Amino acid sequence: MQPLVDVHCHLTSPELAADLEEVLHRASQAGITRLISVGEDFEDNQRVLELAARHPQVLPALGHYPAHLDEAMADRTEALLRQHRSRVVAIGEVGLDHWLAKEPEALERQQAIFTRFVRLAMELELPLSVHSRSAGHHAITLLTALGATRVCLHAFDGKARYAREAAEAGFYLSVPPSVVRSPQKQRLVKAVPLSRLLLETDSPVLGPDQGKRNEPANLLHSVRMIAEIKGIDSAEVRRACAENASALFGPALT
Repeated sequence: MQPLVDVHCHLTSPELAADLEEVLHRASQAGITRLISVGEDFEDNQRVLELAARHPQVLPALGHYPAHLDEAMADRTEALLRQHRSRVVAIGEVGLDHWLAKEPEALERQQAIFTRFVRLAMELELPLSVHSRSAGHHAITLLTALGATRVCLHAFDGKARYAREAAEAGFYLSVPPSVVRSPQKQRLVKAVPLSRLLLETDSPVLGPDQGKRNEPANLLHSVRMIAEIKGIDSAEVRRACAENASALFGPALT
């Protein structure tokens, strides 16, 4: 069977701390050979690097969650990214969140920080793992305007037509296990070509069962649902998504 890649998970989450070794073992048993663990703030980024140093199947992505409007923290994360450029496989998660930021000043600061990390990703030649809750169209517009090309829109919650627009721009969209219970995610899978889909869990959230802790082994739910929606074999989904992940994130996944 084609090895799988979880392109977006939070392995440093406190919800996974108690049994992380078992979580990683179950992921391996499910055929997941690489897991991209994303950071949310400076301290979390440090934990991601430490975790990746202990577990070769874990690949680090360092980011700045859009809830944080702290420019000084963004400075520290940028310095950490530059310091560890040779180890990092992506910048993320970063992005926009119009559910969190509603006031004009907050929206402006959030966009400025996101713009900064998009430009940094282009400078360092790293892909982006993008959060865009309630701001999908805005994120796509900004990424396109800045000339970003190596982009994963993670757990995209926007309309199918915007997902299709992102795919046409050359971006990838990653599908979490919540696709089994989300009509919006199912419409996204239907609208976006297989050549633009990736697999993620966003562990410990967005699992197949609402309210229950998610973990990387649940990636198999995404595989099965994509296959069902597309009317193809699960093996084809695994193959295509593995190829897509290698195309975006590069040789670190091999």
